[in-house]
Amino acid sequence: MSKTATKTPVAVPAQQTPAPTVSVGFKARRRRPAMAALGVALIAAGGLGGFLAYQETGHRTPVLAVAQAVQAGDTIKDADLVVASVALDPALKPVPSTDRAKIVGKRAAAALVPGALLTEGQVTDRALVRPGEQLVGIGLKPAQLPASRLSPGDTVFVVSTPSEAARAAQSTGQKTTVPKSPPTVQARVVRVGDKAANTGDVVVDVAVPAASGPSLAAQAATGDVALTLDAGGAS
Repeated sequence: MSKTATKTPVAVPAQQTPAPTVSVGFKARRRRPAMAALGVALIAAGGLGGFLAYQETGHRTPVLAVAQAVQAGDTIKDADLVVASVALDPALKPVPSTDRAKIVGKRAAAALVPGALLTEGQVTDRALVRPGEQLVGIGLKPAQLPASRLSPGDTVFVVSTPSEAARAAQSTGQKTTVPKSPPTVQARVVRVGDKAANTGDVVVDVAVPAASGPSLAAQAATGDVALTLDAGGAS
C-alpha cells in the first residue's frame, strides 16, 4: 500500500501595488504659478511704494513769488506778485498763495528780485520813516558815496563838503570860513535808487531827525555833501 505524501501549501505573498510616482517636471509645473503670483505681488508692492514716494516728493504747494522788481520801502502791488507751485524744503518758509490779499499794500522791507520766492521777512507793515524823523533825498555822484553797496537800514553820515566858491577861495589864498571838521548829520538809509546809466549818479533816501531835515535838504540841493558809511553797520 502506497503512502500519499501530503503537500503543505506555500503561502504566496500578496502582490504589492507600487506607489504612484510624481515626476519632477510635474512638481515644477505646479510651482510655477505660485512663483509667478509671488513675482506679480512683489512688483505690485514695489510699484505702490514708488508711487507713494513720488506723491511724497512730488507734492507741490502754491506760494507767492516776485513778478517784478520792488525797491525797499515801496508798496507791494498785486501786479508785483505771481503764484508759483514748488516742492517745499523744510528750511524754506515762503508766503502761501492764500495770503496774497494780506501782502498787497504792505511795504518791501528789502529789495525784491523777480523770480525769487517771497518770505514774510521781506515785507513789513511799518512805515520806514519813524515818528520824529524826516525823509530827505540826496543826489550823489560816484565820488560822493562809498563804493560798497548801500542797503536799507545802513547807518550813514551826511557830510557837508566845501562848495566850489570855498575851494576857489582856498586856491587863490583868500580868507574864508571853512571849518576844519565839516558838519555831519547821522542818517539811516531808507532806499537806494538805481544808478543813472550815463553818469552813475544815484539818489539815496535817508531818514534824519526832524530838526535836521530842512537844513540837510537845502545842503543836498547844492550837491555839496558826501556820504560815509558807519562801520557799525545797520541800525
